[in-house]
Amino acid sequence: MKLKTTLSILGFFFALFVSTTISAQEKATIKGQISLSNGEAAENVSVVLKGTKIGAVTDNQGLYEIKNVTPGNYTIRITAVGHSTKEESIFVNEGEVVTKNLIINNNSEQLEEIFVKGNANKYTKAESNYVAKMPIKNLENSQVYSVVTKDLMKDQLVVNQDEALRNVPGLYQLWASTGRIGDGGSYFSSRGFVTQSLLRNGIAGKITNNVDASNLERLESIKGPSATLFGSLLTSYGGLINRVTKKPTERFGGEISYQSGSYGLNRLTADVNTSLNDDDTALLRVNAAYNNANTFQDYGQTRSYFFAPSFSYKVNDKLSISIDAELSNVDASSMPLIYIPFDGTPNSLNLFSAKDIKMNWTRSFTGSEFMMNTKTSNIFAQANYEISDKWKSQSVLSTSTNQSVGPQIWFYLLGNNEMSRNVWNIDGRDNILEFQQNFNGEFELFGMKHRALVGGDIYRYESKSSFGLLADTFFYYDTVNYTQANTNYYDFNADNVKARLVGGSASKAITSLTTYSAYVADVFNVTDRLFLSAALRLDHYQNDGTFDPSTDVKTGNFSQNALSPKFGAVYQIIKDQVSVFGNYQNSFKNVGFAFAEVGGIAQLKAFDPERANQFEAGVKVNAFSNRVSATLSYYNIEVKNILRAGQLINTSVQDGNQTSKGFEAEVTANPISGLNLIFGYAFNNSKLNDADAPVNGLRPETAGPESLLNYWISYSLQTSKFKGLGIGFGGNSASETYAFNRNVTDPNTNVTTNQKFTLPSYTVINAALYYDQPKYRLSLKVNNLTDELYFNGYTTINVQAPRTFMGSVAYKF
Repeated sequence: MKLKTTLSILGFFFALFVSTTISAQEKATIKGQISLSNGEAAENVSVVLKGTKIGAVTDNQGLYEIKNVTPGNYTIRITAVGHSTKEESIFVNEGEVVTKNLIINNNSEQLEEIFVKGNANKYTKAESNYVAKMPIKNLENSQVYSVVTKDLMKDQLVVNQDEALRNVPGLYQLWASTGRIGDGGSYFSSRGFVTQSLLRNGIAGKITNNVDASNLERLESIKGPSATLFGSLLTSYGGLINRVTKKPTERFGGEISYQSGSYGLNRLTADVNTSLNDDDTALLRVNAAYNNANTFQDYGQTRSYFFAPSFSYKVNDKLSISIDAELSNVDASSMPLIYIPFDGTPNSLNLFSAKDIKMNWTRSFTGSEFMMNTKTSNIFAQANYEISDKWKSQSVLSTSTNQSVGPQIWFYLLGNNEMSRNVWNIDGRDNILEFQQNFNGEFELFGMKHRALVGGDIYRYESKSSFGLLADTFFYYDTVNYTQANTNYYDFNADNVKARLVGGSASKAITSLTTYSAYVADVFNVTDRLFLSAALRLDHYQNDGTFDPSTDVKTGNFSQNALSPKFGAVYQIIKDQVSVFGNYQNSFKNVGFAFAEVGGIAQLKAFDPERANQFEAGVKVNAFSNRVSATLSYYNIEVKNILRAGQLINTSVQDGNQTSKGFEAEVTANPISGLNLIFGYAFNNSKLNDADAPVNGLRPETAGPESLLNYWISYSLQTSKFKGLGIGFGGNSASETYAFNRNVTDPNTNVTTNQKFTLPSYTVINAALYYDQPKYRLSLKVNNLTDELYFNGYTTINVQAPRTFMGSVAYKF
């Protein structure tokens, strides 16, 4: 049946390709090259025939080709999103191939930069308006950020966001999406601190399950404490992840692709873009994906549907509006997390590393699929208004709803090759509503150019959750030996768990909070090479607490204000090619109420916010007409006001401290035509100081490995009859990391020892082969080429997939 379906889909692509070719032979073709006035090729430029639905986008050589043109007079329209348009008349005869080469005048600094950047180095970071919430170039920006481009994701056959983020230096996945309400998205470590992907196009856009890659234009990992511009609820002290989605363009076109691979992978995606009227003021783009795959274990499956429409309308020359959505439905049985219980230390378990666990990792230790359903509905509306030539307004409204229903399972290591199997049933929903208003402008003061931002936002979060427990045993189901056969192996299944949930209790909670924030920022040119920046955020945090309907009691409600500053300096040693930079960045965390020792007794007290301060310095390079781009930086982050246990039982004091220092390097290059590479390295030294006794002076378990390496190299033929044939390879390496790192005191001898459980270092290599043509693309990929057994996690052991194969066929139109 699967073979029959696959052949039918391939037959459809073949018939569509043949019919398109026959049709093209009966009509005319327009082709040519778009260049800048300085001779550089202009990539990713939209070339359309005005008043029609046909057109093309230039490749990395600036070449375009428009087929199936009916004879007659036309106007060629050349556009780049957000910039000026060029038009030129042309006449074509029946069956004629017309060559039309055009030159674009570089009358816009931003326009020139976008074209030049796309010329060759397709893995380099794109300029972003989200990082600083204003249009400044990377070489003018004192903050460090990494970008995963759509070209890199395409070459690597990326299916979801987690795979794409392996290309970010210093970003380590602690565990994959669990689908659990409230915190079900994947967790990552960045610069020693836990972070998640919670932003979409610079505003709240949470997805509880793993983000499908079909709607991703690029991913941005913005490094360091970033509460000044993005708030504390969507960021961490190590940074944030912002996904940038695909937008409609002024041409008809798109792509349909089918992907198949190991463990029953079947994936179908579609990307369709069109103009809805003759003057191209109403644009629509729709991305959709269906995904069905098993895990590599005996039980485990994922089925998902994803739909992302995006509509934009240009009301007039000053006002444009857009509305888009992300809708997904996922049924998944995530791989069980294996925990090291804090009351079962590595020494007592006689286990010190994941390699000491003599387990057959292809066994799931479940008797059926434990399927959890997660639904996401994210809707975004935006209005851009040009107040004047110098000032612009942006109003954005975001609503994000996530729902999770179903069982979640996990295991605890017990020693003697045994582990407990545990489960609870989750039923919950959360909603985020955010409104953001930004004003961007330019002005001159004291002879210096200023680019300013004035903005504010209102953020509202509500959550209702219920965790259903087993009757009599809370969440414990049974115990199995993971090294041998188990007569009760299949007893742990969905039907038996459902029966055990009858008569069990449930832990329910309703929580809500609101923040009101205002911020200002200014980047000003002291000279044409020296740029200084400053920003400040005022944040009012109102936590409504947790409400229990059964007791009619609300706890934990409080409000708090915080200020978050940010400063930066950039000096271009070589104008527009080499910059040195330094920054100070700040973030905070609202702690709220806890018991403290006051006058020898425990009293409830409102604690000050935690504070994180970063100092960073480095070098940014963009040289040889963008063929080499690099960022090297050293950072020092210190977190103060961390709560730790007081001398009185169940009390806290606020004098804890954590330091995180490190070095990061990222290089992208296009040394010769067709050869592209990306290389990243990160080293991090994190330490808890003045902390609770079990972790004082140690590296946090959440910090990930000290050293991380990522790279990808691809080469595609630029000439000969095999032009478009390419090969790529790369991967990731990580030093060992701690799933358990604590000072443990023996109650009998009162001797304290440091006990560790490590996840071993690893090196994973991937490879790809592709054949990219104007109308189709064929791809093959192998992940984990050497079949490395490796793990990730914190306080958990999460085994990763063995060697997997996949192939893809895509039709472009």
